[in-house]
Amino acid sequence: MTGERKIRATSGTNLGGANAHNRRVIIEALRLNGALSRADLARATQLTKQTVSNLVEDLTAEGLIRALDSVRATRGKPATPYELVPEGAFSLGLQIDRHAFRLVAVNLLGEVLLQREARPAGQGPEVGVPAILGLILAARKELAETHRQFDKRLIGLGIAMPGPFGVDGAPDDPLSMSRWQRYPLLKELAAATGLDIAIRNDASAATSAERLVGAAHGLDTAVCIYLGYGLGAGLILNGEQFTGPNGNAGEIGMVLSHVPGTEQDVAPIEHAASLASLCATLELDPADPELFDRIDSAVASPTPALCDWVDGATHQLRWMIHLLESLFDPQTIILCGSAPRSLIDIFIARLEPLLPSLSDRPGRVLPRLLAGQSNQWAVAQGAAAEPIARYSEPRYATILKS
Repeated sequence: MTGERKIRATSGTNLGGANAHNRRVIIEALRLNGALSRADLARATQLTKQTVSNLVEDLTAEGLIRALDSVRATRGKPATPYELVPEGAFSLGLQIDRHAFRLVAVNLLGEVLLQREARPAGQGPEVGVPAILGLILAARKELAETHRQFDKRLIGLGIAMPGPFGVDGAPDDPLSMSRWQRYPLLKELAAATGLDIAIRNDASAATSAERLVGAAHGLDTAVCIYLGYGLGAGLILNGEQFTGPNGNAGEIGMVLSHVPGTEQDVAPIEHAASLASLCATLELDPADPELFDRIDSAVASPTPALCDWVDGATHQLRWMIHLLESLFDPQTIILCGSAPRSLIDIFIARLEPLLPSLSDRPGRVLPRLLAGQSNQWAVAQGAAAEPIARYSEPRYATILKS
């Protein structure tokens, strides 16, 4: 015997899986719409009234939803609306960046409860992991004092770090963070914290934040272009976030394109459109804690160097937007990231007149470009959103056999 034969087949369903899916359907309906009655939930989800009643009773008993005061309608019996309990679940999100570690704690609604930062000064995982564990331990202790059931209802830790994943690179390559990728990070953190842990790239994490509390909230199909130290994209397709089998979906910064004024015919587009390239152009230190303020000041008083950089970055983003729209037909494209809002606004203002009109596309109701979250905490908040999403969002996989 050389091993168990791999058999290809489509998974069936079972009652347990269907019940888990239906629980998520109820939670997501309340997240998207606010308080709803049992009748509202049954009508919106197309579940039977008895199924909804059973789910509402279970979720109420678990402390995930709660009843509000009854509301008397014009006809019939008073209706009791239900809402999510913010303290029904908590999660942590960790951004492992080249120049900082950022930790965020959120509740079931995605509201930020705590933000903490440590700056590793480019240290590798051997030094960085103890610093991260110190952040997590201090945060859990602080939140346990302010939220009585925090540890009991802490459902996981999401981690975000730059991709692409699984790509060989030099041991100290600052772009790929190869030392961190080769380190048994998840195993060590899971053993030390006892938490369920998942990892994704920074663009995907920023997109999770947009889905939970940002511009993509409630959208079925959207693309988030993430402007950070590098350039990436997060894909929301048919109501679910797509990350790819290796977690590398949306690594648009690695796409090759001609960069005007360079000696090479082709180069990754993030060499022209990223904070790393902007810092190189303006001779800024990307590890500077005041980097946001310095970029804001540069945008407020643009130099020829900044204007040239914006021109080159706009050129790359323009054709990438064309490509993403052609591939995915999104409801909108959201520009977001670990970049100041002033920079995001410049790109939107520059890009909109350069893009051909799609006003005749059937069903378009949203602007073609939207500004998303733009702050240094967006990625860590998105990392914290991942456990919440895994715990509460409806997914087709939840109705399949495990």
